[in-house]
Amino acid sequence: MSPPVTITLLTQSSCGFCEHAKQVLDRLSADYALHVTEIDLAGDEGRRLAARAGVLFAPGVLVEGEPFSFGRLSERKLRRTLDKRLQPDRT
Repeated sequence: MSPPVTITLLTQSSCGFCEHAKQVLDRLSADYALHVTEIDLAGDEGRRLAARAGVLFAPGVLVEGEPFSFGRLSERKLRRTLDKRLQPDRT
């Protein structure tokens, strides 16, 4: 079994898209081993990560520390990315 995929979720309070992203990640955790960390964009760490990843507004999503998306999270796009990450290398 492969190790969990690390997802960082950059959120802010009173954010409907943030709630949507949390629901998507909750659904995906039934099919994939995920380690989700939620970080507030208002904090120092959140602002630093957002600047580094080019996150313009909440929610920001990083997969294994790499920028994935910001704004409304696409469940389909994230599933495709997770599937690719979990495929065995074909070298």
